[in-house]
Amino acid sequence: MEEKKSRFNIATTLLILLFLTIIGSVILITVTLRNTIDAAVSPVRNANQALSTQVSKLFNPTPTLIPDPVTIIREVQSLARLETIQYSVEKVITAEINQGVFGPLFGDRLLFVAHGYVIAGVDLAKLSSEDLWLEDGILFARIPEAEVFVATLNNDQSYIYDRETGILRKSDPDLETAARQAAEQEILNAALDDGILTQAGLNAKVYLERLFNTLGYLRVEFIDASSQ
Repeated sequence: MEEKKSRFNIATTLLILLFLTIIGSVILITVTLRNTIDAAVSPVRNANQALSTQVSKLFNPTPTLIPDPVTIIREVQSLARLETIQYSVEKVITAEINQGVFGPLFGDRLLFVAHGYVIAGVDLAKLSSEDLWLEDGILFARIPEAEVFVATLNNDQSYIYDRETGILRKSDPDLETAARQAAEQEILNAALDDGILTQAGLNAKVYLERLFNTLGYLRVEFIDASSQ
């Protein structure tokens, strides 16, 4: 009796193991088959998604907004005086009165070392709607001529290097004033002679071209301001 019971238990255990093995095999085959199907279908699914995206862009394109030239006038004018270049200049000025034979008695003479700077650029407030127009996709711009905004001394760095006053007179307070005024004019002349206005105009065009490109105008032509 015991032997029959033992055989029954063994048989039962074997059946259970066999059943579990069959279930495990079925699960493994199912998972493998699903992964295989997903791998085969994935490229098609991705292609369909890409095609759907392209079709969506085709029928619902993102608009490229390019403002009319008149619209950007205010934005450009808001820059007002566009300072595009600064020159630093040093000049030595001699100022004197009553020089000659009686200079040691009545003369007054000084050497003034002047340090100053000149700032130039373009006054964009002068730009009007007639100065910007479109032709065949090209933005034409007529910008105002470059001008000097500031020409002045740097008082912290300017100084009197030497002064000689006659023994029979006092120092003339207006002599230094005259030297300073002459120095400012000389500093301005030096900057103009060196072509500060030409360079200021070129720098303004480079800056404005970048601005117009940012606004969507990729082709820009500048017209001489004297052309009307």
